[in-house]
Amino acid sequence: MSFLSELKSQASALQKQQAGTVQDHVATTKVCEVACHTALRYLQDLCAQLNVISPPATGGYSLDGKTRFPAMVLKNFRCDSRKKTLRNEEVFDTIGAGWELLPGTGSVAVHSVTVNFPPDLERVNQRLSAGQIQHERKEVRHPDTNKLQAYVFEYRTQSRGAIMITPDHDAGQIAFRVSNVGGFEVMNTSYPAAQVTQGLLDELAKKLVGQSSRFG
Repeated sequence: MSFLSELKSQASALQKQQAGTVQDHVATTKVCEVACHTALRYLQDLCAQLNVISPPATGGYSLDGKTRFPAMVLKNFRCDSRKKTLRNEEVFDTIGAGWELLPGTGSVAVHSVTVNFPPDLERVNQRLSAGQIQHERKEVRHPDTNKLQAYVFEYRTQSRGAIMITPDHDAGQIAFRVSNVGGFEVMNTSYPAAQVTQGLLDELAKKLVGQSSRFG
């Protein structure tokens, strides 16, 4: 076999491989788009229903693990989506649902927690960030030595929660990021796109309203 023939053989094998990759991407893109359409319709309907119900927030909402937030409710649900261009085709980029966590009494108050150990400080900062909670941080110092003794966080008793869905069209996976459901924390998980059905989304909805759920 001549050298040119060897190059032709390599090129042919590479073209077949590339064609197979393109076909795989077409297939995974299609199944991801079906999953995204299903998720968007579901979340739009779910938000509409929960805006009427205003379900109570379940779980433990606390910055330091000791001082609890008042009884909270989920309100003002909204849902939207973003698109992008992938391989000259418009596809879903993200799908999001968000809501407010508000005191059941309807009155937002200012509470405070005091922390004086680095692990507690890190925990409180993480939960403030996850909850998008408006707050002020103040230093407590010894009156004589001026040595830092503690931090006081004054915060408003309101927060936000969210669900963010991001498809990976090449891998055929759907990633879920669920924020502040059952507490100030973020849960990340993913499913094959073919598994993102009404049944799975029902489990997500159950988790959101505090019922027993297999989601995640």
